[in-house]
Amino acid sequence: MSNKKIYKGLIDKSIGSMLSAIEIYNKPDFKYREETFAILAINSWEILFKARLLKLNAYKLNTIYCYKPYISKKGVKSSKKKVLDRNRTGNPKTISIHDAMLRLNSAKELPIQIINNIDALIELRDNAIHFVNSNSISNQVQELGFACIKNYINIFKIWHPRNNLSQYNLYLMPLAYVDSKRLVHAAITKEEQNFLTLVKDKIDSSEHSADFDIAIQIEVNFKKTKSFDGLAIQYDKDGVPITLTEEEVRTKFPLTHADICKKAPDRYTDFKQTPKFHGIMRTIKSDPKLCHNRKLDTANPKSISKNYFSTNVWQELDKHYTRK
Repeated sequence: MSNKKIYKGLIDKSIGSMLSAIEIYNKPDFKYREETFAILAINSWEILFKARLLKLNAYKLNTIYCYKPYISKKGVKSSKKKVLDRNRTGNPKTISIHDAMLRLNSAKELPIQIINNIDALIELRDNAIHFVNSNSISNQVQELGFACIKNYINIFKIWHPRNNLSQYNLYLMPLAYVDSKRLVHAAITKEEQNFLTLVKDKIDSSEHSADFDIAIQIEVNFKKTKSFDGLAIQYDKDGVPITLTEEEVRTKFPLTHADICKKAPDRYTDFKQTPKFHGIMRTIKSDPKLCHNRKLDTANPKSISKNYFSTNVWQELDKHYTRK
């Protein structure tokens, strides 16, 4: 098998592992929900990182292999010569997820928000056996899960733009909806409190990013109303329609045209407000997933309006400009 086929196989396995993590998490009744999600999601990330390292190093497999000092027949360990480290079956050992993250971060390929999110999931996985009642922190863990999925989709758009993830349902079912009639009353154990403290420290020490997060808070509210003031949005003909108020739309589309022009030079090395840029923006404005046209007077179709943009606009611009 060629190294490029191995690379493609790693990509497929990474996607499969993440889909399995999401599928298990979204089951209506699963007792080991958070821990299983963490195990499979971490596995997905590790495989993705190794695939990225292969691509960055001309698909050379020794990039992801582990090596150990050579020991002569007399038992003398060499300080310079290295040999391939193998497992009990004789297959080459590969680097850990921590080593992969370190190498990608050193190459300025991996944002710190992703590293902190994965570190928190690893901590959950490693300490799961000590958590007496994971239900007591399920909401906090879910916030890590939402960020994990968002980060995975966004980094995929940057690293592997030819692999289209839109065909998959990559979302986590909010526990507020799944378990809406079940209240959990449990004292947080010392181990759980230590875990929450670790995650909070990572969030507090990390810079804000529009593309990547450590944790995302999701609220599900069911509100009766006698009006149709909301804005109905449905991206997929088979999808579930949702209704957003104007305030919620502004949250979903936080960027103005001026914001994009101001931040783009900090993101790209070759950005200029040329006819090329204006043409790209015209295409973006025609996409309801990326742009929302808000009227000053919603009751007047001739009212003055202004365009607001989703943070996903950066993924579209990334296709045309060079990231710093």
